[in-house]
Amino acid sequence: MNGFFVTGTDTGVGKTVLSALLVAALDGMYWKPVQTGASEGTDRESVRVWAWCPEERLLLERYFFDRPVSPHLAGREGGLRIALDAFELPAPQAEHPCIVEGAGGAMVPLNEQDLMLDLMRRLCLPVVIAARTSLGTINHTLLTLSALRGAHLNVHGVVLIGAKNIDNRCAIEHYGDVRVIGYIPLLEKIHRAALLEVFEKHFDHKAFR
Repeated sequence: MNGFFVTGTDTGVGKTVLSALLVAALDGMYWKPVQTGASEGTDRESVRVWAWCPEERLLLERYFFDRPVSPHLAGREGGLRIALDAFELPAPQAEHPCIVEGAGGAMVPLNEQDLMLDLMRRLCLPVVIAARTSLGTINHTLLTLSALRGAHLNVHGVVLIGAKNIDNRCAIEHYGDVRVIGYIPLLEKIHRAALLEVFEKHFDHKAFR
């Protein structure tokens, strides 16, 4: 296992916080293959600050767009077609697993025919789903699981983010036939020490060995 692909049930669900946590806890590398909304700041910069990740382990984006829109639209407006064969994982480093963060959710389009889950298939990493704990999460998470499994992807588990909700956690595990392998509570401030404390207290460490 040389890393994980972090996807989400929606935009803004907390993928970057989860990615930063995994980079810090696993001493990993970070890669955001497609960055949109760069005019508002990049996820690479957030991970650098939150995880205290050195620059040499922050890989540059393959595609980079200023507008906060879907990748296919950002590419079209920029006169570019995002090509699936343009993505290659960096050389594996056993001591630094690669944490790859998707843009939006699994069904976000990259171009006129390829979706984010096609990129997941190309990179062939186990997928970790970031999901909210709040109302609506059961539906969103089960739909995401269905899409990933329909694409024959390896779903490694779900990480819930937000105020604790035991009922939603149990429902996701039961109806989704999936493990919840971590939980990130609401954090007043995001920094490396806080992320490591969350990993220690609220994550299944065996799932990340």
